[in-house]
Amino acid sequence: MSGRVFVIGTGPGSPDQMTPEARSAVERSAEFFGYRPYLDRLSLRPDQKRNISDNREELHRAKAGLDRAAAGANVCIVSGGDPGVFAMAAAVCEAIDHGPQAWKDVDLVVVPGITAMLAVAARIGAPLGHDFCAISLSDNLKPWDIIENRLKLTAQAGLVIALYNPISKARPWQLAQAFDILRAILPAETPVIFGRAAGRKDERITVSRLRDAEASTADMATCVIIGSAETRIIHRLGRGDLVYTPRFIAAATR
Repeated sequence: MSGRVFVIGTGPGSPDQMTPEARSAVERSAEFFGYRPYLDRLSLRPDQKRNISDNREELHRAKAGLDRAAAGANVCIVSGGDPGVFAMAAAVCEAIDHGPQAWKDVDLVVVPGITAMLAVAARIGAPLGHDFCAISLSDNLKPWDIIENRLKLTAQAGLVIALYNPISKARPWQLAQAFDILRAILPAETPVIFGRAAGRKDERITVSRLRDAEASTADMATCVIIGSAETRIIHRLGRGDLVYTPRFIAAATR
């Protein structure tokens, strides 16, 4: 008899941001597959087994978990944030799509979670209050020219943009180039939110204007949210600024 695969997210990092459904999946699983920092967020029993792999081994991790589930184990594959947003749910589905029939027979449960852009948005107000999109700046799995084109089109469409994987030691230049692309389309006053480690002890949320946004403000723990032309900053005396995107947009004039 096949086992079950739970694919969960631990949230952006605070224990309070992990959902009760994800905690229930942890309780019901015997074996865990994930990147060490994500597995370290879980309080596992002595009888629960950890299988640690590198951050870039998503497909290998998915296959290993499916193999154990096909053998009858209850398995938990662990992501940060939400498992369906630039995370492990897609890797598991890809493995099932191209794998043996035994993997297709496994009971798969993808548990929704809280992703970084939602945590950052909640800390600063409501920048995602109207239409928005999420784009990963990592070109490990797609060419940079596709990323450039998507940035241009989404900015032209007036969408708020949440940028994942904005910068790393291997990719130190891409966020600055993304800002240059967006500056050619969006108003210079457009708010830019740098949300690092939202909900954790080392949280840092800063707000800039697109004209002044510095790529060096971000690291791989940062989600960057770039507003639309409608996004506003509310300055509050003695309190932090609020950023929101109005729910109403007037009809375009021709």
